[in-house]
This record gives sequence, C-alpha cells and structure tokens, in this order.
Amino acid sequence: MTIFKGSATALVTPFSESGTEINFDALKDLIDFQISNGTKALIVLGTTGEASTITLEERIKIIECAVSHTNRRVPVIAGAGSNDTMVAVNNSKIYESLGVDGLLIVTPYYNKCTQKGLIEHYTKISDNVNLPIILYNVPGRTGVNILPSTVKELSKIKNITAIKGASGNLEQVSEIARICGDDIDIYCGDDALILPVLSVGGKGVISVASNVVPDLVNKLCESFFEGEIEESRQYQFLLNPLIKALFLEVNPIPVKTALNLMNKKAGGLRLPLTSMETENIEILKSEMIKLELIK
Repeated sequence: MTIFKGSATALVTPFSESGTEINFDALKDLIDFQISNGTKALIVLGTTGEASTITLEERIKIIECAVSHTNRRVPVIAGAGSNDTMVAVNNSKIYESLGVDGLLIVTPYYNKCTQKGLIEHYTKISDNVNLPIILYNVPGRTGVNILPSTVKELSKIKNITAIKGASGNLEQVSEIARICGDDIDIYCGDDALILPVLSVGGKGVISVASNVVPDLVNKLCESFFEGEIEESRQYQFLLNPLIKALFLEVNPIPVKTALNLMNKKAGGLRLPLTSMETENIEILKSEMIKLELIK
C-alpha cells in the first residue's frame, strides 16, 4: 500500500491577507505549481497547512478542492490527527468519504500517552477506515515520541503503511528501517536530512521546502533513486542554506513569507502565528536570491 515514492509537499493553506478566508484560487495554483515541477504527492491540512486553526467545515472544503483539482494526477493525503482519538476517527472517516488517497495521523499532543496508548490510538483509527495511514512522529511539537518497537508493532496492521519521521533522530530512523524492513515505508520529515534518510532506506520526503523549490527537492530524490548519489548530495548541499532560512521561525511562517515573495499568494497567517521578523525576512530573501527564486 505504498502511497508515493519521492518528493511530497506539505502544502500551505493560502489565506486572505487577514487570514480570515481561504483562497481557493491560490490553492489550485499551488497544486498546479507542485505537480508541474515533479512533486509526487500532496499533503493538505498538515502542520504546514495550519490545520490546528482551521475548522472542520473549512477542512472539508479544502479537501474537496484539492481532490477535485488534483484529479488523480498525484495522491492527495490529508492530515486527520487529533489528541482525541474519537475526533481523529471521525476526521479520518469524513476525509475517506471525500476521496483522499491516504491519511497523515500525528501522535496525540498535549495530553500525551504511553506507547501502549499510541498503539491503541492508531489501532482504533485504522479499524474505522480502509485508507493507508502514515504515522506522523514529531516529538518537538507533540511531546510524544513513537519508539521503533512501537512502529514495529503498528506495522503489523494492514493499512498502517508508513511513518513520517520528524524527530531529527537519524539513529531512530535507522533502527525503524532495520527492524521493520519492508513492512513500513519511511518518509523523511526534516528537509535538512532528506539524503541521510534515503540512504537508510527512506522512500521519500514530506517536505516544507518543496513548497518553494519543488523541482530541486524532486531532483534530490530522483537522482538518489537513479543511483546518482553524488548528484543527490549536491542537491542536498544546495538546498540546506534555504532550508535553514525556512526554519528561522516556526513553520509555516517563513515558507508562507517565501511564497508571498514569489507572488504565489499564500496570504496571511492565523493567530497565534504572526508575520516574520524583518531581520529574518532579509536572511530568507538573501538565500532565495542565490537560488534565483526572486530578484
């Protein structure tokens, strides 16, 4: 049940300048920009998509737009996670009915849980849908880390097919690959570590940077899979200064700023996220100029 191989983009949600309304025309343009530049899958309503401040009614409209406009050109994966298991179940069932190709389910946050709780949480969700599920491990945001042994246990469930690892812990990613083998696909969730994750068996990346440079992130992955390791390494090195700039402030503040600088109409942010600090914008601009993204 592999959903994709290569570069996927964790899409921003384009808003009006005030952040109050969703700009569906801009969303369609972003989808076309991604697909035309080689992106293999699109993730909506993830961290980068500001899902935590988007209502269920708005989420449904976003998914409907993404599924319809993508029109099966690439898979559409929707972030359906919650710290309330039954809310995650309900989200997942609704999103499945709307025609998405897969679900990205973040670990429960704030109230946290034990490893046993993680197994029961994900099992409950998987029991209620038929779609492939990507576990999303981002302990820096959630306070919960999925241990490799837990991933191994969850990989036994038919429709839990992959994990997005955004822990920054290469040793953990490598251990998951070692003990799970072909039972689960591994996707990098840290743009600065795409090549290292691919080198231990990763199937691709769910990327923030590819919002801005989808062609380069795609080429990094494609060159690796074609056996051109040195070429892939050079793409990683080329991207790293931009990636660093895109995380000068909490995601998605910088990536939305970058898209607006490129006239991609990402719009504003929703509180508690605020506009990027002036000095950080100048650093971001400098890296974008080097890659000829802006003048």
